[in-house]
Amino acid sequence: MRARLRVAAALAVATVAATVAVPVPTPARATPEPPGSHDGAEPGYLAGRGIADVTGEIAEVGMLGYGRFDQQAEGLHTRLFARSFVIEHPATGGRVLLVVVDAPMIFSSVRQAVLRRLARIYGDRYTDANVLITATHTHAGPGGYSHHLLYNLTTLGFHRRTFEAITDGIVESVRRAHDDLAPASLRLTHAELTGASANRSRAAFERNSARDRAHFPDAVDPRTSLLRVEREGRAVGAINFFATHNTSMSGDNRLISADNKGYAARRWEDEPAGDGHRAHGTAGDGRAAHGMAGDGDRADTPSGFVAAFAQTNAGDMTPNLDLEPPSTPGDFARTAEIGRRQYEAAAAQLNTDVAPMRGPVDARLVRLDLSDVTVRPEFTGDGRTHRTCDAAVGASMAAGSTEDGPALPTFTEGENPLWDLVSDTVLYTASPELERCQAPKDIVVPIGAMNAVYPWVAERVPVQLLRIGGLYLIGVPAEVTITAGLRLRREVARVVGAELDDVLVAGYSNAYAHYVTTPEEYDAQHYEGGSTLFGRWELPALRQTVAGLATALRDGTAVDPGPPAPDLSGAQLALQPPVVLDAPPAGSRFGDVLTPPRSTYLPGERARVVFAGAHPANDLHRGGTFLRVQRHVDGRWRTVADDGDWSTTLRWARRGVAASEVTVGWRVPDDAEGTYRIRYHGDARGPLGHVTAFTGTSGPFRVE
Repeated sequence: MRARLRVAAALAVATVAATVAVPVPTPARATPEPPGSHDGAEPGYLAGRGIADVTGEIAEVGMLGYGRFDQQAEGLHTRLFARSFVIEHPATGGRVLLVVVDAPMIFSSVRQAVLRRLARIYGDRYTDANVLITATHTHAGPGGYSHHLLYNLTTLGFHRRTFEAITDGIVESVRRAHDDLAPASLRLTHAELTGASANRSRAAFERNSARDRAHFPDAVDPRTSLLRVEREGRAVGAINFFATHNTSMSGDNRLISADNKGYAARRWEDEPAGDGHRAHGTAGDGRAAHGMAGDGDRADTPSGFVAAFAQTNAGDMTPNLDLEPPSTPGDFARTAEIGRRQYEAAAAQLNTDVAPMRGPVDARLVRLDLSDVTVRPEFTGDGRTHRTCDAAVGASMAAGSTEDGPALPTFTEGENPLWDLVSDTVLYTASPELERCQAPKDIVVPIGAMNAVYPWVAERVPVQLLRIGGLYLIGVPAEVTITAGLRLRREVARVVGAELDDVLVAGYSNAYAHYVTTPEEYDAQHYEGGSTLFGRWELPALRQTVAGLATALRDGTAVDPGPPAPDLSGAQLALQPPVVLDAPPAGSRFGDVLTPPRSTYLPGERARVVFAGAHPANDLHRGGTFLRVQRHVDGRWRTVADDGDWSTTLRWARRGVAASEVTVGWRVPDDAEGTYRIRYHGDARGPLGHVTAFTGTSGPFRVE
């Protein structure tokens, strides 16, 4: 640990002056197109984009990511969205669906429900193999939507309304993307971005081979890759891939937020799309891209640029450049800055003149039981056969990440002499077989064995490989360190003959099985190693698996996907008390203004209004909004911001037993002027359970 702290201190000093490097885009290698595969009008692809709201509960629900029981949501900073891209090569019939979701994780519960619904709508067009659903990994999202108990502990069990909001929104975004299919060009570029990530596990990274370390001389993965969709020479959508944790918002934050990757997406969708046209409707507030017309009503298809910011191998990459846990109240500014850097690095590639992509679209997937894989000698590195084993939680996993937010204070990253002393007498005695397989992990909980009683963690998970022209995406249901990701990428590139830059790990995809480290990093037993549940040989098992997928993809052969993960939807615990009754604060009615705004504000100040409110769980307003900021223009009130905008916040607080106060805040933009008002849309539950909508409206105020 001392060595790690010395490295961390040196890196912290170095990052004081960190800036975003000017990206130097490099074109992806063009893949030869089979003769006759397109007619010349467009380079052989159809593409569609779709976006939809996936925001779940925003109050009295545990937030997911930091594992803190005290982090209960108290309102909304930004709405969460699913952004879908359908890509088809019509000459060969190959099709893939990529969905990037503002969510902490994608669990098998979500994937199973989405695939079932897509099958009912589209038959066999969208399958287990060709659908990749990936999370941005915000730690400011609601939890309770997994079917595995470990992830529902902070939420008092399963929250059906949040689960339905996520699955409904994903399916809605897919339907919009499917309906949006049209001839398109695809272009792939790469650049480098520094100053948006730091290695939070440097001492573990340094255990890797000299060859691996040389690939990342600054111990970060600076590669920012952009897959852009063009129609008639104009960009209409893009997916950016960059490795940094989506944890700029701290564990002390209580507002649902899409964090730095969500900021990057909204920033780009609200800006001109790079060719002189404005991506969205009035005032550049982004509502058109999110299906909203000027008055806040939703449309059925995206009308502007759709930008998704996806993860790659971000397991040991933190956005907290000083290697200190984030802390309020600096969350918003820090989050916006890391988001801005990702946006600018991606947008700088938009007009790079590279050849359109060529080549087929294809996919392979297997369902791998990570607890029971025999790994062949060519993948283990020591010339011997090894096996993975039942999942186990290490002491350093219980400690949490020192740089992004510690968990239990009894544990530390690295060696745990206190736990060594008491582990034989507390909770359980690990079996010798499990200890040997998991060594040198200090096992805190044999969580895999607990699955025999109740499903705590996933064991059978999907591992996927997609091809889009010359781009290969490795769908891994875990948080992969940069060096573990490099080894997976090298494996695929070797088999298919691709450039290494054109092979990317899509972490946090399709399910969740915690971390993947290299065996060398695993031996350090930092947070990432303690969170590598299936032992030292988990990465070699995945390398072996993706090599098989790559071989099948290269040769055009089928793979046996294996049995599906069990459907656990009928075995869920839900202990969160429901909303029983709402009552306005004494002497007021629902929607009354309890604290009015000031009469005037300056740009940059925050307007604030307190309303007599109700519990937000009565109606999630998915696809709608809890608030509107409106400007008086030409005799009518026109919406200029809603609860999906970075500038607004909604904070909910209980007053007494049944009363609620809702505080709406709006940071006045630098270019704002004129007369404004703030409206709050709530829903109150009566004594018989009936829910009634109401609206509160502030008095007007001036910005000058």
